Amino acid sequence: MVRNDLYISVPSYFRCPISLDVMKSPVSLCTGVTYDRTSIQRWLDGGNNTCPATMQVLQTKELVPNYTLQRLIKIWTESDSVRTRPVNVQPTHQPSSLTEDQVRQLINQLENELQKIVKDSSFQVHTIPSRISRLILYAKEVEENGKFLASAGARLLPLLIAALGNKQLVKDLEVLEKFVQFCNIILQQPVKTDSAERLSNSPSTSKIDSGKDFKSSMIMGLSQGRSGLRIAIAKLLEITSNLYLEVKILISEDDQIYSELLRLISSLDYNPDAMDSSLSCLICLALAKQNRAKIVRNGGVGVLAKALSESELSVPSTEKLLKLLEMVSTCKEGRVEICRNEICVEAIVKKVLKVSNVATEHAVTILWSLCCLFGDKKAQECVTKSNGMAKILVLMQSNCSGAVRQMSSDLLKIFRYKSKSCFLSCYDTKTTHIMPF
Repeated sequence: MVRNDLYISVPSYFRCPISLDVMKSPVSLCTGVTYDRTSIQRWLDGGNNTCPATMQVLQTKELVPNYTLQRLIKIWTESDSVRTRPVNVQPTHQPSSLTEDQVRQLINQLENELQKIVKDSSFQVHTIPSRISRLILYAKEVEENGKFLASAGARLLPLLIAALGNKQLVKDLEVLEKFVQFCNIILQQPVKTDSAERLSNSPSTSKIDSGKDFKSSMIMGLSQGRSGLRIAIAKLLEITSNLYLEVKILISEDDQIYSELLRLISSLDYNPDAMDSSLSCLICLALAKQNRAKIVRNGGVGVLAKALSESELSVPSTEKLLKLLEMVSTCKEGRVEICRNEICVEAIVKKVLKVSNVATEHAVTILWSLCCLFGDKKAQECVTKSNGMAKILVLMQSNCSGAVRQMSSDLLKIFRYKSKSCFLSCYDTKTTHIMPF
């Protein structure tokens, strides 16, 4: 691609795997790979029935527009850097604002100050936010800086989390955002096993139980913060919930946490990062069975159903949506809401064989749970209306896993004896070579 006679570097995921040009109309196949519409249509029109990138046989040749990628490409092509950046000219990095010794010194100063605050919540240190700001700027300069800061500052994490419950220190959204950003810089870099053990066993984590305002700080950020802060908090809650049982117990008790995380998913201004972060956090919380009903009570099924029916979802987001629906379908409240919501069941059926093997397995598991395990008549009727049995028949003939094949077989047995459709009657008499019974 050339603009104003200057060559530019094109992100690899903006290029069509076939033509290697920037995609004008990106569309995704059922394998999850995205191509430019013109190129993939030419490939399919040539009689091919495989995905060019993976060589998987296509279960369907339907092309799903990838609106998210299309928007990203549009933003990129309209940006000033695309208009002016020459080819092969690497951006020159300014010398780091801090040396490694200065970073270590700042970390030591922060550690001393945070320890004083954890021991005495009334103790105030006004220099903490400015020190954190300097370290954040240092981490953003180059990737190596972020890795070094994460390694050198890993021991600060329990203190930072405990300090998030101090209203004297975290008194506004601006300071809260700095703390959350700093925590995520440390958490999103690989941490050595011995470092992780030290973090988990640190006595500072016990202060999280008494940090009454930690949850309030998180809710304040989720409800009042800008999009970037809300996404960062969702990421922080997901990772810290896995790392600290105290955090998981603390945040899972409050219904407002669930409602705010679901609000990130249902936002009118669709944001893939927001949805991904929120879903990851909710899945983490839903690992505890008692939390699944809380997700349902806060309108989770309706939000997930609406999101699932959107055509512009990425493959990972679709997989997470279905995984979360599968988890909530294991509780009575979840099953009732899913069966009551025809849009939800219809959207689940549509994702079978359309997104990925993982998504298909989650979708079939939900349908099997509703129709076979619990025998819900409403779900059975909705699956029939959505042409679900035709998809299950095709799935039975595909290269699916043993578990999916068995669940598909159970579903067919249910409908074989209850359905009066001509389609299944013909299946019984004329296609015995693929009978699963």
